Amino acid sequence: MPLIEHREFIKSPIERCFDLARDVEIHTQTTADTREKAVGGITTGLLQAGDLVTWEAVHFGIRQRLTAKVTVMNRPYSFGDIMVRGAFHSFHHVHEFIEQDGGTLMIDRFQYQSPLGPIGVLADKLFLESYMRKFIVNRAIALREIAESV
Repeated sequence: MPLIEHREFIKSPIERCFDLARDVEIHTQTTADTREKAVGGITTGLLQAGDLVTWEAVHFGIRQRLTAKVTVMNRPYSFGDIMVRGAFHSFHHVHEFIEQDGGTLMIDRFQYQSPLGPIGVLADKLFLESYMRKFIVNRAIALREIAESV
């Protein structure tokens, strides 16, 4: 199962970074390249423990839906979500926030398992893992730009 870890330093208070990362509308802004939008469950506001949200986005030219559940919430230090329904066999995403001098270190840990057994493993090696890494990194950069803009 690939594990993607990305660290992004943000010159903004930990509470602001944490709340922006779990804001549904901000998520939509930070994933504009894939036209991601919330279409089911919680579709606005700040996600809380136990919330379900269904995202619709275009990946590889195909419109897809994925439902995630927020399983852990430890404001303002971390929250986690898992895939309940979607294209992956499974995924677990942990968002961690650490106060540092001058701002916050945001750490994303995204672990997933592709469907289709050996074919999925091959897809990971050929393109999917790098695609998902780019997706996570681009979202973190966009979130940093929003957090630092106010």
